[in-house]
Amino acid sequence: MPRAPAGPRRARAPSRHEFVERGLGHYREVTQRELLARVPTCEPRRWLYDLVPVYPGRGGKGLRPGLCFATCGAFGGRPEAVVRCAVALELFHNAFLVHDDVEDESETRRGLPTLAAEHGLGIAVNVGDAMNVLSMAPLMENMEVLGPALAWDVFGEIHHMVKQSVEGQAMELGWVRDNTRALTDADYLRMTLKKTCWYTCIHPCRIGALVASRGAIDLQRFNRFGYFMGAAFQIQDDVLNLVGDCDRYGKEIDGDIWEGKRTLMLIHLLGTCSPAERDRLHDFLSRPRRARSHVDVRWVRGRMDRYGSIEHARAAAHDLALAALEEFGGAFADAPPSDDRRLVEEIVMYMVERDL
Repeated sequence: MPRAPAGPRRARAPSRHEFVERGLGHYREVTQRELLARVPTCEPRRWLYDLVPVYPGRGGKGLRPGLCFATCGAFGGRPEAVVRCAVALELFHNAFLVHDDVEDESETRRGLPTLAAEHGLGIAVNVGDAMNVLSMAPLMENMEVLGPALAWDVFGEIHHMVKQSVEGQAMELGWVRDNTRALTDADYLRMTLKKTCWYTCIHPCRIGALVASRGAIDLQRFNRFGYFMGAAFQIQDDVLNLVGDCDRYGKEIDGDIWEGKRTLMLIHLLGTCSPAERDRLHDFLSRPRRARSHVDVRWVRGRMDRYGSIEHARAAAHDLALAALEEFGGAFADAPPSDDRRLVEEIVMYMVERDL
């Protein structure tokens, strides 16, 4: 018998990766367009304003503005109400990146030379400073759009975010400078809460909900959710620095070892290797980056494999992501089903499953 004609094919539902990439990509494009429109066209351009768009133009996932937009949308807010907040977050983020590259003596950022490597330390620092200054304008514009009271509340969120971030960065830099070795996973997570979680996840969600609800929502509900998600994100980022594909990852592979950063992997290794290996590791960490050799870096990387330090970090990131998913249920309990709500939820596991 002849076969009955086939019915119309159902479109394949997008995978988590596709859904998140599409959602973040959309909000990244909106933010990028608004950010570039705010870069001055006056002089000095060659040494300043032409360099401000360099890092934003190199891509990135747009996680921070994406979380801000999506949380606002999940609670019924309009994109145009929160776009200036997203631009400010992205400017602060890229300013942090420029300054981080100087502080860490990094060589590459998103697959290309850092601003410091290409244009010198002084110009790079000044470009980062300019980004911080430019971030003030969209926050000031909020006065007319959101009203003075709500705009001031947003500014308070930004102030807390920046303060926590520089305190966390100080902890990480201090550990390297003083060659601090007696650290635990709890120390790392405390530093990561300050350095990463507040500005990467907690405050973007809080600001989005603040704008959407016009101050009516309890913002504390996002703190644990954002902490767990941000910590999982940072640990995965540290893991990718060791195992990522150099061309796709866009930063110097093993750069954290060269810099002596106290990642979860290094802390685990310090606590599990043999006394003789610990002595060699202490000697390696006591030297400045320029005095460290490729042989030593490969040795440290090999010890991490031998003692399961990378797997320890991956397991911690996975557990933190699961904790974030549990907290999501409470933080977004009264947000109705929507693509924006789903985007925030899907980002959690996407962040620990990503390979770049």
